[in-house]
Amino acid sequence: MAKNKTYPNQPYAQNADIEGQELETKAILENTEPSVKPSAAASSLDQPTPIPTPTASPESAPTIVESTPTPKPKKAAQSEKKPSVPVQKSQGQSRISQKKLTLSQLVVKYPDTFKLRGSSQEKKVALTFDDGPDARFTPKVLDALKANQVKATFFLLGSQANAHPDMVRRIVKEGHVIGNHSYSHANLPKLSVDKFQNQIESTEGVLQNLIGYAPKLIRPPYGAINEEQVRWVADHHYLIVNWNVDSLDWKSLSSDQILNNIMLQTKPGSIILQHSGGADSQDLSGTVQAIGPLISKLKAAGYTFVTVPELLHVAKNK
Repeated sequence: MAKNKTYPNQPYAQNADIEGQELETKAILENTEPSVKPSAAASSLDQPTPIPTPTASPESAPTIVESTPTPKPKKAAQSEKKPSVPVQKSQGQSRISQKKLTLSQLVVKYPDTFKLRGSSQEKKVALTFDDGPDARFTPKVLDALKANQVKATFFLLGSQANAHPDMVRRIVKEGHVIGNHSYSHANLPKLSVDKFQNQIESTEGVLQNLIGYAPKLIRPPYGAINEEQVRWVADHHYLIVNWNVDSLDWKSLSSDQILNNIMLQTKPGSIILQHSGGADSQDLSGTVQAIGPLISKLKAAGYTFVTVPELLHVAKNK
């Protein structure tokens, strides 16, 4: 059959279909597979007189079966890839989570390294003050605590401690505990590993020179930290201490607003967040004014004030 044979009044595409049908008929007679697949378009044309098809012999049947591809080789190829799946899964379990964990998830995953509160079995609470020391509000906070005979925990910035060393010494002299709040109040999760370590270690160096010990307690600015950093903290024997009561005093609230915020949230074991320093635009007068009434109200409710190490039963130094 000539491949360029044409049929009057039929498109070229249909000529090819008819050609394929003829090849298929020839292949059946010769017990071979057609090299071109037939098309349904050929059914609209006049068909030649059917040629009787000879009965296939027993020997010819295996030939047809053998020429038809079987799926077994494909299944075997797929089975060879399966062992790689569990290997990848087991490796992933030993690494830091690929998905970023929330702070709540980090607390659950690293309970010995990340704390938000103390035991709920005792009516004890801890007052904490961040972002100091400064010359405007830290002295007033210390005066209010001294007047009410309460010890607190101060999370200090390394840069501020450098600028106000006498205030750091006063905090310690009056019986309060000091923690590490980074050097420059950086957003730690956005830092490289080296820069994160520098924020912690630089502050530790400043504080150790002033107070004689390296603080065990770390409070990340904004309470923000990632899993890799938590693991570093654990490896270097620090303890992360965030809070479960936020006074929101950094918004320059009135003493009544601050007092109300704290009283609504406080429970046995609470760690209360306030500030003893901040930006020039912040007014922490409400914080200072709320200290006395807050202590009176919580004492009347049966609470005892302790430092964070006392609340968590840990050492103040590494």
